[in-house]
Amino acid sequence: MTAMIDDPSTEPSTDLLTAVLLGDNYRREHGFWQRLISTEPFRRPERRTPAERLGLTYERLRVLNDRLDSGARLAADSRALAALHEWLGPVDPALATVAGIHYNLFLGTLLDHEGDTRRDLSDFLRLRSIGTFLCTEVAHGNDVAAIETVAAYDRARDGFVLHTPHAGAQKFMPNTSPAGGPKTGLVAARLLVDGSDQGVFLFLVPLTDALRALPGVRVRRLPARMGSPVDHCVTSFDQVFVGRDALLGGDHGRIGDDGGFSSTVDNRRHRLRMSIGRVASGKISMSACAVGSARATLAVAVRYGGHRYISGPRGSRQVPVIAHRSHHGPLAVAMATVFAMSLLHRRALDRWERREDGSGAGPEEAERLVAVAKGWITWRARSVIVECRERCGAQALLENNGMSELLTGVEGAITAEGDNLAIHAKAAAEMLFATEPAGCGTPRGGTPGDLADPRFLGGLLAALEEIWFDRARERMGRAPHGDPLGRWNAAAGPALRGVEAHAHRQAAEAYTDAVAGLPDGPAREQLIELQRLFALDWIARNSGDLLAAGHLTGDQVNRLPEAVDQLITTVAPRLPALVDSFALPRELLADWPIAGADYVDAYDDPAAAWQQHGGRTTAQGPR
Repeated sequence: MTAMIDDPSTEPSTDLLTAVLLGDNYRREHGFWQRLISTEPFRRPERRTPAERLGLTYERLRVLNDRLDSGARLAADSRALAALHEWLGPVDPALATVAGIHYNLFLGTLLDHEGDTRRDLSDFLRLRSIGTFLCTEVAHGNDVAAIETVAAYDRARDGFVLHTPHAGAQKFMPNTSPAGGPKTGLVAARLLVDGSDQGVFLFLVPLTDALRALPGVRVRRLPARMGSPVDHCVTSFDQVFVGRDALLGGDHGRIGDDGGFSSTVDNRRHRLRMSIGRVASGKISMSACAVGSARATLAVAVRYGGHRYISGPRGSRQVPVIAHRSHHGPLAVAMATVFAMSLLHRRALDRWERREDGSGAGPEEAERLVAVAKGWITWRARSVIVECRERCGAQALLENNGMSELLTGVEGAITAEGDNLAIHAKAAAEMLFATEPAGCGTPRGGTPGDLADPRFLGGLLAALEEIWFDRARERMGRAPHGDPLGRWNAAAGPALRGVEAHAHRQAAEAYTDAVAGLPDGPAREQLIELQRLFALDWIARNSGDLLAAGHLTGDQVNRLPEAVDQLITTVAPRLPALVDSFALPRELLADWPIAGADYVDAYDDPAAAWQQHGGRTTAQGPR
């Protein structure tokens, strides 16, 4: 990649757009991970069995850990954790999964609770034991507050007895097998003190040695999950005893020297949130994984489209398939979407980091944006990856070309750290009952603006958000009182559409901020074009609602398809250069055959006739 130079007005457009995607400090924030995935241990291996691939995942985890200056520092740095997922996700989704669990959910949670009990973390920092996280259960996914694994305080032994009471309370999906080495888990369990339920807390529990589960711990592998292999298991406990220091306590709850329970937090749900606060960082990591995977897939699709030649019209010379509007049109829209995803991801990450310093909107609003962004970004990533896979035809179905693995990886991200629909429903309920409408201040009617004006387009996006939440409130108002579920069901559909519109508005505002930060020149112009394409594509999909509300005229609705098409015409020739701004290492792209112009060589046959004749053979003979 071209070196940065001091004068921003002459800085190459590629570098400026890379900074838009990855942040101004992208070399410091992302350079380590870019270099890491370029090294031999992270290159794409030859064909391997699922068991061999799982072994490779844990081998890579150890290589990664050895190259860190401090695993604790990584666990404490939300930006570094996000960058880890952004770059490891496209290379090895299984590695991103186990690394995220170990460094964020396990080690990060231990560090967050370090003030209550000073623990020796050296085994986990040196990977003598790999950390995992056991929260959801077979019968309890998003409703974590209802989990049924119990941890009963034993006064006589001054510790806790963990027990799984029935099949539905088995821990579901953690990587708890001995694969990769000994495992230790943070287990979410219902704390019982003298028979009184104090809510759900986390307990540090050794699970396996290098060969088998420890006494009282039962681990069974789940059926193979589509995509990258991870040792997902169901895990249960039969009267497993751990000492008092196994409880990750704090102000939200602790056992005193007298054996009594105390807490400064009365609400048990709030105690749970304080126990599993790292799930919010996990949502940011899932967004990062999806963003990185979508960028990599789009890069492959653009490159393949440029060197896959097909016959031209009426027997004319061959042309690259990407020359066709039917091919480059969806990729241009995908490019605008991928930039939007990247910008919204950075916006959510920034607000999460500033949630406590008084400069942002506050912890609750920051956590809501993180949740909304996670759902919207992972859903958009799936759409982008599916589109790119189709544009690459049958070759993209093959594992060695990477796309099928990334598609199944993003399916996991859609469900991990809170199912998308569940977290969007929670956000919808919170926004529905907000003091002011979501798009407050948006004028109704008035003089319509210019479809070429980003400020006018931003107003339309805000109007859509308000339209859907107004509909939700209206439907809720018509529902019978005294039936909370019925009232919510009446409002849920439009409220969820309002959350989707909110995510689009947040992404569009992030675009506006990014444009404002660029100097005049080609990079700024290209970003404005992508910004307008992103906004107009969404507005065109919702033009009927905007027309009915008086925000668009009939003439503007008729001109929307032409406006989108003109932007596609402008953006399409720039797709290869825009892909360069993704800053993907050459080694990464080289591991996917269809990303190179010589992709046919991946299918060459040393024993074929054309090799024996010293040249290519056609139906008419050698040539």
